Amino acid sequence: MLDVVTVATLGFFLGMRHATDADHVIAVSTIVSRQRSIRSAGLIGMFWGCGHTVTILSVGAAIILFNTTMPPRLGLAMELAVGLMLVVLGVLNLTGVMQWTTVRSAFNLSRLPHVHLDDPHKWPVMWNLRERIGLSQVLRPLIVGIVHGLAGSAAVALLVLATIRNPFWAVGYLLVFGVGTIAGMMSLTIAISVPLALAGARDVQFGSKAAAACGLISVALGCVLIYRICFVDGLFAGQIR
Repeated sequence: MLDVVTVATLGFFLGMRHATDADHVIAVSTIVSRQRSIRSAGLIGMFWGCGHTVTILSVGAAIILFNTTMPPRLGLAMELAVGLMLVVLGVLNLTGVMQWTTVRSAFNLSRLPHVHLDDPHKWPVMWNLRERIGLSQVLRPLIVGIVHGLAGSAAVALLVLATIRNPFWAVGYLLVFGVGTIAGMMSLTIAISVPLALAGARDVQFGSKAAAACGLISVALGCVLIYRICFVDGLFAGQIR
């Protein structure tokens, strides 16, 4: 029993630490840089963590249960997708497209038939959620989390399999790891949004400045990852190191 509790606790806190990887932090910072609601920032972190957990759990479980291996070139291609995604996120933030899609995708309850607008308690939970943060701010972190999960799922699964020999316990560990990642990313996005909200209250232009800074950093990190994967790790070379 003690071993189970120890492994579960370790998995949870390693999942929280995993959320603080540089590419994860830059990606969510780019998404929440214009966010002024601490609650909405936490929800964005939760959706990122859910997307990440879905892929970590599904791909990792397939590797563990079916004893499969991921070709090195495929693994590098998934890492390349993360680099490309960071560049795209940065460009969208720098050009203002991300903010435009956030505003345009805000859920308008008045357009829905058979909605009791006079009583918010009768609104479906998901409608309330989308009204608060907008549809794009639900889908965007979810998709980003899925891409990040694809890039790291094989490494996490192989590390777990080398430590926990029972495949079902190993899958359970992945689930706890995912829950820790969700908690870590929610804490991280809230921590990022607090100073942004305070600074934005004093300077109305601060949101645009923060978004531009996050966009530039995201593009720079994405380009570094793309260069490393393509030319250092040799994704397009004849032989991968």
